[in-house]
Amino acid sequence: MAKQTAQTITISSELPISYTPDVVVVGGGASGVAAAMAAARNGADTLLIEQRGYLGGMGTAALVPAFCPYSDGEKPIIRGIGLDLLNEMKRAAGDAFHERYKEQLDWVPIDVETLKRVYDQQVLESGAKILFHTVADQVLLEGDRISGLVISNKSGRSVVQAKLYIDASGDADLAALAGVPFQTGGENGELQPGTMCYLVTGADKARFDQFCQDSGQSKQLDKTIVEAQQNGDLPEGRKRVSGIAWITDSIAGFNFGHIFGIDGTSAEDLTYAAIEGRKLIDVQIKFLRKYVPGFENIHLVHSGDQIGIRETRRIAGDYTLVVDDFISMRTFEDDIARNAYFIDIHLANASSTMVIKHLPKGKSHGVPYRCMLPQGKSNLIVAGRSVSSDRPVQGSLRVMPNCFAMGQAAGTAAAMASVTGAGFREVNIPELQRRLVEQGAWLGENPGKVEAVTVASGHIEYDEESN
Repeated sequence: MAKQTAQTITISSELPISYTPDVVVVGGGASGVAAAMAAARNGADTLLIEQRGYLGGMGTAALVPAFCPYSDGEKPIIRGIGLDLLNEMKRAAGDAFHERYKEQLDWVPIDVETLKRVYDQQVLESGAKILFHTVADQVLLEGDRISGLVISNKSGRSVVQAKLYIDASGDADLAALAGVPFQTGGENGELQPGTMCYLVTGADKARFDQFCQDSGQSKQLDKTIVEAQQNGDLPEGRKRVSGIAWITDSIAGFNFGHIFGIDGTSAEDLTYAAIEGRKLIDVQIKFLRKYVPGFENIHLVHSGDQIGIRETRRIAGDYTLVVDDFISMRTFEDDIARNAYFIDIHLANASSTMVIKHLPKGKSHGVPYRCMLPQGKSNLIVAGRSVSSDRPVQGSLRVMPNCFAMGQAAGTAAAMASVTGAGFREVNIPELQRRLVEQGAWLGENPGKVEAVTVASGHIEYDEESN
């Protein structure tokens, strides 16, 4: 969506200093929650800034209906803070929810209102402070260091001065404001589409399950969607539902359909996507009532506060994690997490000789600390989907369990650096890894030992997307 070229004016003003923490985290999604908790638990005076009135990022604001896998198909590889938060949500959601999902590690439905409360409680209990309804709109620089953030909220504009800064915005907003180089999307700037997720009540899970069984199709309704598209009751595009997550036997969350051509760093595009996303939900609700037994009497109770965004900026970091690292299941000497989620780029198809979807069961690759370190900035670290990677790997790293793991590492490193007065590059990596393992993270069988598996070379073909 094009926007008008605006004239410019220069504004200069004196602003009060409102906070002086050791560590400030911008963005309260999965990576920011974990980063703030880890920094505070490791002794740093920590402030978490979030633009909305609750934490959770895409999992709460965009109503993503389920957590992506925590396991490699055999064991949990996302542990520590991320796994603790998952289990706490299960317990807090009530006896029935806990009983149904207590042993499940992969595709656990998100109980949004419960998760908001869990995040509030766990972040505050860690000792971190939360500041809601606040955005950081300017970065103050001194050489290669950030000297402060200008924040805006109902109280006005002020400056936060910290020793260390964690960009957990999901869009590398701080890094971009600080002048860090970045890439966006594919070779031609194309971005994965967004999805307006939603929640319905009045469903009948037993009737739905029976329908899928009787019609010989998956729970993603591939046959029924094609039929509806042929009849003109659904727009052309995705041939299946990305995901249906059952909170109870009558309440279900949907990840269904796409809004194309939007940039999650553009307010105009986000506005357009919100309006078009709600229109598409109305079409889908009518489809579900007409075509799918078990959904005849559903009622829409909640749509995302914003469109779900899968991809925006990727920083230029000290190391760029690339698809060959994924394929070879590489381990790095500075690993701070492991990843087993498959490469998941929506509507990205390439002709090739190699098919990549999942790594072998029980296998994963390392996520090096260096991919969180933005070029040219000494006291800034980036955690979450905007770390330094190529586009295929971003399609794998971007999901919430991985963001928890990267956030925990970033917060722990920030606490360590705040004690020594050094920047993020001076953090002792073996000590960081020791602390992460001590605090529940899993870094593989041989943390810090460089390993790689040799694989056949070839281009990559992306199977149809999942989440």
